[in-house]
Amino acid sequence: MTTKKIRFANKTKAEVGESTEFSIDNWVSTGGTEARDNAPTIRFTIDIPTELHTRMKAQCATRRVKMKEVVQSLLEKEFPPASTV
Repeated sequence: MTTKKIRFANKTKAEVGESTEFSIDNWVSTGGTEARDNAPTIRFTIDIPTELHTRMKAQCATRRVKMKEVVQSLLEKEFPPASTV
Protein backbone atom coordinates (compact mmCIF):
# COMPACT_ATOMS: atom_id res chain seq x y z
CA MET A 1 0.00 0.00 0.00
CA THR A 2 1.35 3.40 -0.95
CA THR A 3 0.91 6.52 1.10
CA LYS A 4 -0.27 9.64 -0.62
CA LYS A 5 0.91 12.97 0.78
CA ILE A 6 -0.98 16.17 0.23
CA ARG A 7 0.48 19.58 0.97
CA PHE A 8 -1.67 22.56 1.76
CA ALA A 9 -0.17 25.91 0.89
CA ASN A 10 -1.08 29.02 2.82
CA LYS A 11 -2.80 31.48 0.54
CA THR A 12 -2.69 35.21 0.96
CA LYS A 13 -5.86 37.13 1.72
CA ALA A 14 -5.84 38.50 -1.82
CA GLU A 15 -5.72 34.98 -3.28
CA VAL A 16 -8.83 33.88 -1.40
CA GLY A 17 -10.64 37.19 -1.94
CA GLU A 18 -10.65 38.13 1.74
CA SER A 19 -10.84 41.76 2.63
CA THR A 20 -7.57 43.09 3.96
CA GLU A 21 -9.65 45.34 6.28
CA PHE A 22 -10.71 42.35 8.41
CA SER A 23 -8.72 41.86 11.61
CA ILE A 24 -9.04 38.47 13.29
CA ASP A 25 -7.49 39.90 16.47
CA ASN A 26 -10.17 42.58 16.63
CA TRP A 27 -12.91 40.03 15.94
CA VAL A 28 -11.68 37.72 18.70
CA SER A 29 -11.24 40.50 21.25
CA THR A 30 -14.80 41.77 20.67
CA GLY A 31 -16.35 38.32 20.43
CA GLY A 32 -17.36 39.10 16.88
CA THR A 33 -19.88 41.70 18.01
CA GLU A 34 -20.12 45.29 17.01
CA ALA A 35 -19.94 48.11 19.54
CA ARG A 36 -23.71 48.66 19.22
CA ASP A 37 -24.40 45.25 20.79
CA ASN A 38 -23.96 46.52 24.34
CA ALA A 39 -27.66 45.99 25.11
CA PRO A 40 -28.51 43.39 27.75
CA THR A 41 -29.18 39.95 26.29
CA ILE A 42 -30.92 36.74 27.26
CA ARG A 43 -30.15 33.17 26.16
CA PHE A 44 -32.76 31.79 23.74
CA THR A 45 -32.67 28.07 22.94
CA ILE A 46 -34.70 26.38 20.20
CA ASP A 47 -34.66 22.96 18.58
CA ILE A 48 -34.45 22.90 14.78
CA PRO A 49 -33.97 20.01 12.34
CA THR A 50 -30.33 19.02 11.83
CA GLU A 51 -30.61 19.51 8.07
CA LEU A 52 -31.85 23.10 8.51
CA HIS A 53 -29.04 23.84 10.98
CA THR A 54 -26.47 22.45 8.53
CA ARG A 55 -27.80 24.60 5.66
CA MET A 56 -27.92 27.70 7.82
CA LYS A 57 -24.42 27.19 9.18
CA ALA A 58 -22.95 26.63 5.70
CA GLN A 59 -24.67 29.65 4.18
CA CYS A 60 -23.73 31.89 7.08
CA ALA A 61 -20.10 30.80 6.75
CA THR A 62 -20.20 31.54 3.02
CA ARG A 63 -21.64 35.00 3.68
CA ARG A 64 -19.28 35.54 6.65
CA VAL A 65 -22.10 36.40 9.02
CA LYS A 66 -22.91 34.90 12.39
CA MET A 67 -25.93 32.66 12.74
CA LYS A 68 -26.94 34.80 15.71
CA GLU A 69 -27.11 37.90 13.49
CA VAL A 70 -29.35 36.17 10.95
CA VAL A 71 -31.75 34.91 13.62
CA GLN A 72 -31.87 38.33 15.30
CA SER A 73 -32.60 40.00 11.96
CA LEU A 74 -35.44 37.58 11.21
CA LEU A 75 -36.93 38.06 14.68
CA GLU A 76 -36.69 41.86 14.37
CA LYS A 77 -38.59 41.73 11.06
CA GLU A 78 -41.26 39.43 12.47
CA PHE A 79 -41.64 41.30 15.77
CA PRO A 80 -41.00 45.03 15.23
CA PRO A 81 -41.02 47.33 18.26
CA ALA A 82 -44.44 48.61 19.23
CA SER A 83 -44.96 52.09 17.81
CA THR A 84 -45.29 54.78 20.42
CA VAL A 85 -48.10 57.21 19.58
